[in-house]
Amino acid sequence: MRERLLLMLAVLFGIGPLFSQNKELLYDFTEIPQAILLNPGMNTSFSWYAGIPLASGIYGQAGTSGITVHSLFANDGLDINDKVRARALNGMSKRDEFGETVQIDLLHGGYRSKNNPRQFYSFGVYFESNTILYWPQDLAYLAFDGNADQLGRRFDLGHLKTRGEGLTVFHFGINREIDRKLTVGARAKIYSGIYDFHSSGNTGYFVTNEGQNNLLSNTLVADMQLRTSGFEEIRAILDNEISGSVANVITKRALLGGDLGFGIDLGFTYSLNQRTVITGSLLDLGFVYHAGDVKGYSLQGSATTEAVEIILPDAFSDPNADFWQDLVDEIEALVPFEDTYNSYITFRPTQLYGSIRYNFGEPVNGDLDCDCDIGVTDANTRFQYRNALGGQLHMVNRPRGPQAALTAFYLRRVGNFLALKTTYTVDKFSMSNIGLGVDFQLGPVNLYAMANNLLGYQNLADSHYASFQIGLNILSWGSNR
Repeated sequence: MRERLLLMLAVLFGIGPLFSQNKELLYDFTEIPQAILLNPGMNTSFSWYAGIPLASGIYGQAGTSGITVHSLFANDGLDINDKVRARALNGMSKRDEFGETVQIDLLHGGYRSKNNPRQFYSFGVYFESNTILYWPQDLAYLAFDGNADQLGRRFDLGHLKTRGEGLTVFHFGINREIDRKLTVGARAKIYSGIYDFHSSGNTGYFVTNEGQNNLLSNTLVADMQLRTSGFEEIRAILDNEISGSVANVITKRALLGGDLGFGIDLGFTYSLNQRTVITGSLLDLGFVYHAGDVKGYSLQGSATTEAVEIILPDAFSDPNADFWQDLVDEIEALVPFEDTYNSYITFRPTQLYGSIRYNFGEPVNGDLDCDCDIGVTDANTRFQYRNALGGQLHMVNRPRGPQAALTAFYLRRVGNFLALKTTYTVDKFSMSNIGLGVDFQLGPVNLYAMANNLLGYQNLADSHYASFQIGLNILSWGSNR
């Protein structure tokens, strides 16, 4: 039992500080093809585009809303135990989190319909991994201080919440201009799960009170579960229990041989007038059904013990009695730690984006003077203004409820070859998140780079949040109308 419990804790806590998925710099940056992944209903002005495989979109993000590496390990003359108590135990709550997101475009392309130029299609495959761990506040207190001086305090087992996944996503989207004011879009997704783990519905407590037969009485009431998918086969290969290659297993699962699921994205762009535009999208309304290579760990039941009880002179009747093992067996019978192999369903972390944008200044083609909206095509359709500013909202569903972020942005275009977007974002990770995105158009080559929380790069060890995205595409402008 001890080994299995250690394995369970290692999975839950061993991921360490690695989930906001907000891509505020990329959202509504319509010069970049990958922006259509955040809003299938964005204004599109490409004739076609093709992402360079494995290089068209590389995104990474890590964040912590509580402590940083610097806050614990800085050479500030303070004792490490004092810093752990002040900044971790007393400075964090159960709502603080550690998270990471990685997304890599494996294949991405799009083209405009020749028969109906108002319609644009996009397709592709990308890999995505997400991990989130909430700070288990009561369990951290129990591990650091123990229970000797905590009589009557209930340590809440529900503070333990974590989830993580790795999967590939196959997608196909349709973007349609309804009229000169409204563009809508939808995308269908097939998820192919590689691995998954989550533990988020835990309840129960551990409490120590004064005992009747001994000094102390400990009570455990638990209903806890960790569900996993995709780990057992890899573990068996690494332990030489079965033959095979880990690379082959992962490749098979990534190519629709894993746990399958389905989802959709929805989005729109609407022009209130010739310069004011609102947008919105709902992403990853979907699920994954985990049925292959599943294994769960559960701890359910209740027990009260006053430790080893030796009643004299009855104990002398059996001198070979193992009182400690008897206690362990009794607790295991009352609160069994069991393995389960049941299939289960997980829902994707659904995201909501919204924005309002005001375009101003001259059009990039300054000689044009028409009632046109933002976009890049020929003079008969849309064109771009040199400047835009506005605000964005992002929300994502998390185990402890929705997580929101607000962004103000300014967009500047220099000719037809350069566009810059700067953002200021407020969320639970930072109140000083300044980001910058740059897009270069070098003939048919589209190159972009983005980084967030630029002030944090002065000292990454003391930064609560960092993200970046780069990509390379080949594209052709024009609507073929």
